[in-house]
Amino acid sequence: MPRLNNLFLVTAFLLCSMSLQAQDSDLGNWFAYFGSYRVAPRLSIWVEGQHRNFNFAGDLEQAFARTALLYDLPKANSQIGLGYGFFYTASFKSLDEKTYSDEHRIFQQFITRQRFGRVYLTHRYRLEERFLPASFRARFRYFLGLNLCLNKPEITKGTLYLSAYNELFINAKTPIFDRDRLYGGIGYAATPTLRFETGLMYQLFETRKRPQWQVLCFHNLDLRRKNTD
Repeated sequence: MPRLNNLFLVTAFLLCSMSLQAQDSDLGNWFAYFGSYRVAPRLSIWVEGQHRNFNFAGDLEQAFARTALLYDLPKANSQIGLGYGFFYTASFKSLDEKTYSDEHRIFQQFITRQRFGRVYLTHRYRLEERFLPASFRARFRYFLGLNLCLNKPEITKGTLYLSAYNELFINAKTPIFDRDRLYGGIGYAATPTLRFETGLMYQLFETRKRPQWQVLCFHNLDLRRKNTD
């Protein structure tokens, strides 16, 4: 019965997301895939892809792919990483016309994780070097994420959980404040290595804010052995 209840909740959230797509709204949406693939005892490859819309469907704002090499620091329950990302961005030149640009990024990051009972915390510190069409920029990002298990003591197959994060972006040059992202959502672990999540994120700028509905997939896989999930 608990599994049926979990399935019902996840289905209800997905149906809610689908109904919103049929309405005209200023709400944007982000579809994202995050994959972590273990290739050695302390070495993983991170793969990420995202498609972001101005509106809830079919109006491209940005698409990008990002990858990184991650090295575990087991005693500290942490990782260091070096990565690269390619970004394709659309901007409105006028109400009816868009312009498109490419961006290349190199980034370095440090991630540390903590657990307190049913609560999982993630801290990520990231430095980005951004190669834009006509300029170079650098910025620092701090991400604090929280997952709270609802029906099981840990995240495993069948776990329903609440998720929240805040991410602050700081530029190396003025204006110092770039943006802040605040998110809350709900997730479901289909297997010990595959999770789905959906929720609302507010992106706060200096003079404006914009809501984004997120649909996320997380996949962790050990390529050294056969996965049986």
